[in-house]
Amino acid sequence: MIETKYTLKHVIDNTEPADPKWRQAARDHIEQLAIPPWSLGQLLVVAEQLAGIQRTIRPNVDKKMVITMAGDHGVVAEGVSAFPQEVTPQMVQNFVKGGAGINILAKASGAEVIVVDMGVAVDMPELVKQGAIIDCKIARGTKNFYYEPAMTREQAIAALEAGINVAAQVIEEQGINLLATGDMGIGNTTPSAAILAVMAEYPVSSVTGRGTGIDNAALINKIKVIRESINRHQPDKTDPIDVLAKVGGFEIAGIAGVILGAAFKQVPVLVDGFISTAGALIAKALCPQALDYMIPSHQSEEPGHQLMWQALGLRPLLNLNFRLGEGTGAAVAMHLVESSARVIGDVLTFSDAGVTNGHEGL
Repeated sequence: MIETKYTLKHVIDNTEPADPKWRQAARDHIEQLAIPPWSLGQLLVVAEQLAGIQRTIRPNVDKKMVITMAGDHGVVAEGVSAFPQEVTPQMVQNFVKGGAGINILAKASGAEVIVVDMGVAVDMPELVKQGAIIDCKIARGTKNFYYEPAMTREQAIAALEAGINVAAQVIEEQGINLLATGDMGIGNTTPSAAILAVMAEYPVSSVTGRGTGIDNAALINKIKVIRESINRHQPDKTDPIDVLAKVGGFEIAGIAGVILGAAFKQVPVLVDGFISTAGALIAKALCPQALDYMIPSHQSEEPGHQLMWQALGLRPLLNLNFRLGEGTGAAVAMHLVESSARVIGDVLTFSDAGVTNGHEGL
């Protein structure tokens, strides 16, 4: 178990926005690089963001980690997923073996992967004992929110604080300077779509996709389940903890906590796909300054994901038609973030390179 060193209230009250003075210093430095002005586009935008986060014009993201949060969902009983619930612990086992998509892509990016049990429906004591996973289990899966709230308010706060403290611990103890969010939980596109529909006030039909590949009849049912659940529980969009408690998931709350923990510790965090971005919506609503620390990794195939990025006001770095989750899109985007850090840190200025700046005097 992770010690609750930092409470949700403490983190919200003590998170500072990124430093605008360092952003300006980075912008000024970038304009002196021996390249046509802003000719590396989005890489330079990220470099400026990194400078504001780390308070330096030579940001460093050499210690990378993907935190993959796992949890199960009672609403799976309503036929909203193409896969059965037992796949969640099976995939956790695959993460531990190093054979999942996230393991391979994170390795390519030079990142470590850690797996956190936020609420898998079965216990995995051997993996916990071996230190292969981190046990932050709130309960054995959420309740079926078609009939009752997914969790209590106390459980939602506990899950948020678990994510905060996992992130804070790896930053403090391992010096991690670039985090990424990941997820595993059969059925978790359903609570993610519900969170988006509530928080951004979109029609349920516009934000609900096929997840792991459900057919038309199952999609119609999924939309019905989400719409009726929202109507039944009336989650309060002005109270993100209420939204989490009524239609959320333990791993989504954990992801929101990771983002909050990263922001509190002034570390950039790559936000992965649809489920992770649902967590980002919750994190921003709880602590608006956390948005400064989020780097949007990619746009997934889920139709609601683009709407999430729009709601956050962020532009994803990649669109590779991903729909896997796990942190895979964020792991791939780590290459770009490291490129951004290296460009601002290592490209010579016009004066250092002895190159005439054609824009001087214009």
